[in-house]
Amino acid sequence: MVLVELEDLTLGYNGQAVVTDVNLKIEEGDFICVVGPNGAGKSTLVKGILGLLAPMNGKVVYRNLQRNFIGYMPQETKVDANFPASVMEVVLAGTLNGLGTRFWYGEAEREIAIKSMMWLGIGDLKDVSFSELSGGQRQKVLLARSLAATRKLLILDEPSNSLDMSSKNELYRCLEKLNREEGIAVMMITHDLDHDNLIGRKILSLGSDEIFYGTTEEFVRKVHHE
Repeated sequence: MVLVELEDLTLGYNGQAVVTDVNLKIEEGDFICVVGPNGAGKSTLVKGILGLLAPMNGKVVYRNLQRNFIGYMPQETKVDANFPASVMEVVLAGTLNGLGTRFWYGEAEREIAIKSMMWLGIGDLKDVSFSELSGGQRQKVLLARSLAATRKLLILDEPSNSLDMSSKNELYRCLEKLNREEGIAVMMITHDLDHDNLIGRKILSLGSDEIFYGTTEEFVRKVHHE
């Protein structure tokens, strides 16, 4: 089942294209790694998918998913490390898209938040202050907040950027488990180009004359061949 489709999508700023003529389908259960050098347009593409940047040409079609029910984890978090909020309060913020005309979280939102934390193995941290967590724990909390917003598609912008190797590997295992066991599609921007860290099954490579979109195995063969 196709969740989001990009059709001849061109995005940029002030009339200057950054990514050009992108065609791809994000399908249920996909795990896509988006790679490429700085300035290749990876974050620009994500902004387009999220509806934060209007296309210069082409379009983004939401086929079996409402745009505001995409879980998004930005590269730079807006949650201050010293913000006086509990883990539960941070994760609950991910359910805002489902409140509709209501002003307060209800039992349904709390159940979603708890389930999201349990999936990531941080249920025991729900009453702990966000400021007391390690870097790896904070990333899991922010991932849980993104997960609370969706049951279909997570988009992550370099989620392991500030983590040590152990925390990064643990985060990747969580993502693989969510994708494999819960069927949640993942699109993740990453700078990890070695084969062990290309955990997705598909690769979107930007920044060259020709955009590559295919399986991880095809991408590895292409890189080694070149």
